[in-house]
Amino acid sequence: MKQTLFSTFILLIAMTLLATFSVFKVNPEITVKVIIALSIAKFWLVAFQFMELKKAHAFWKYLILGFGGLMGIILVILL
Repeated sequence: MKQTLFSTFILLIAMTLLATFSVFKVNPEITVKVIIALSIAKFWLVAFQFMELKKAHAFWKYLILGFGGLMGIILVILL
């Protein structure tokens, strides 16, 4: 259990650093989409791992997945 939490935490840190360093190397239009995608993935990781939604009812799992996906699509369209 602790190993899974620790590896998820390391993955979240790595994704944050990837989003930070992508600002310097990539086209601004691509950077926005990469940061949004990483943010949605981080949202799902935190929700399922640290908030323990992986043990919740299927309704809540699909609701979180749908909310994250919908917000990601809306942000990509608007930005």
